[in-house]
Amino acid sequence: MTEPVPLLPPPTERLTRYGALRDRILLDPDWGRMLRWFAPLVVTAVAAVLRLVNLGHPHQLAFDETYYVKDAWSLWTLGYEGTWGEGANEAFVTLQKLPLSDVGSFVVHPPLGKWLIALGMALGGPDNTVGWRLATALVGTATVLLVYLVARRLTGSIVVATVASGLLAIDGLSIVMSRTALLDGPLTFFLLLGALFILYDRERTIPVLERPDPDGPDPMWGRVLWRRPWLVAAGVALGAASAVKWSGLYALAAFGLYVVVTDALARRRAGVVLWPTAAAFRQGPVSFVLLVFPALVTYVVSWTGWLVTMGGYARRSDPNPLIALWNYHKQILDFHVGLTRGHPYASPAWEWPFLLRPTAVWVGSDPAPCGVDHCIAVISTIPNPLIWWASIAAAIFLVYQLVRAWIRRRPIPGPALTFPLIGLAATYLPWLMFPERTIFQFYTVAMAPFLVLGLAVVLRRIAGRREDPLHRRRAGERTVLVFLGIVVLVSAFYYPVWTGMSVPYEFWLVHSWLPGWV
Repeated sequence: MTEPVPLLPPPTERLTRYGALRDRILLDPDWGRMLRWFAPLVVTAVAAVLRLVNLGHPHQLAFDETYYVKDAWSLWTLGYEGTWGEGANEAFVTLQKLPLSDVGSFVVHPPLGKWLIALGMALGGPDNTVGWRLATALVGTATVLLVYLVARRLTGSIVVATVASGLLAIDGLSIVMSRTALLDGPLTFFLLLGALFILYDRERTIPVLERPDPDGPDPMWGRVLWRRPWLVAAGVALGAASAVKWSGLYALAAFGLYVVVTDALARRRAGVVLWPTAAAFRQGPVSFVLLVFPALVTYVVSWTGWLVTMGGYARRSDPNPLIALWNYHKQILDFHVGLTRGHPYASPAWEWPFLLRPTAVWVGSDPAPCGVDHCIAVISTIPNPLIWWASIAAAIFLVYQLVRAWIRRRPIPGPALTFPLIGLAATYLPWLMFPERTIFQFYTVAMAPFLVLGLAVVLRRIAGRREDPLHRRRAGERTVLVFLGIVVLVSAFYYPVWTGMSVPYEFWLVHSWLPGWV
């Protein structure tokens, strides 16, 4: 008598090798708990190594460090941005007497980012290039961890969160802007911190709005919620972003609208009759107060050094310091609106998706020997091209999914698909309104976290779902693994160009895939 042949599960229920390994680890209590801590720690450690090793190179002011490093030291010593004399750049390198006067200088960016740079300089001194860049390197590393936390909140997946944060950890644009004392790295950190707090607020608020309240107000209107601490925290974070660069205001507006819209949809699901009106005109003003007022207070507090001293630019324009600050801001606005000077590395926003003109942050005038006669040392804001272009394609796909759902009157896709688009809208679309303004490709570092979030979400869809046929999941997982492997190799290939290593000139040319990259 033959033994019965064991029945195999249907193909859609069989696991791939990756799926079996994933379930074996995540479903084990000990392994699962360890992985929840181990994955973000490893990714953050990789990011830290890539951003901190040899941070002091080059030992000179690179690109716009000439503004922000000097302003940072001025803030630390005077409390406001003073005026620098000739030879200041060389004095920072050689530690000659720094030609800083107490005459206030007209500056066009708020002080918070420069205060962060100043903290690192206070530790290492004005001639210590590691001190110049320490704050931006640390917040750049922390941004990678924030991407992990945001992705975990959006998808609930350790794997997706690890992929998203890992992509940012090895991306060249993020690495370069973390190793340079500019303002865009701190701006990105505070933007993403505000985004994370918005997600925390949604997790806490949406279930309350969707839950019927028998003792509450008329079901025509629904509840009005004042106790939203994470919304207040988001206001503080986005106010801090605005206190680094004014472009943080776009994110404050975008995420504020997101809060109102998600409030409205939650009220509709709860059966509130006048759900749009209730969200906009009852809860809306409350949310405005909870989000915008903390942002405003944070922004004003960042100007404390200018307010409590008398030497800052335009500080004496009015006896009332707040009115004097307002007058100063009108001059700053006029500057930004009228900034149309040409620059060899200027790149209008419409070029950014195509990656036509990255910025050479530093080019070594006398590079170290590299084994051949013609050597070059460059620090360029070229991102990992595969990550960048794949992320742009993923963003287009997410927009397509959103538009298709709207046209077919289907439910709006979940936050994993929509939230990255909110961040991209806040960090990219406003720049399209200023085609004549002098702007640069490295501004896209604020877009990068939301791009990799969208890419990780799309890669998960490519890898396949549990209900997909087995052959579909196998093909999808192999495709994703091959793509990620090539991405890592491309980052290793470009790392010398991101960190200013001395390389043969022909080696540098191999990295210049487009004419504008040279």
